[in-house]
Amino acid sequence: MESRLTEIEIKLALTEDLVDTLNMTVHRQQEQIDALQRQLVQLYHQMQSAAPSAESRDLRDEIPPHY
Repeated sequence: MESRLTEIEIKLALTEDLVDTLNMTVHRQQEQIDALQRQLVQLYHQMQSAAPSAESRDLRDEIPPHY
């Protein structure tokens, strides 16, 4: 009986460690997602501010870089 209890305690400790590790991983990923969302918003604003000048040129008139 005592060996079963010890085995359960070991499994519980390992499970708690795994949950903590997964929690840290999810937290880091959420921070990365937040940073990427901020960058996306900044790029969107840059594109919006540059849009009027981009509309005045026609991409078909430009020569591709390999020519």
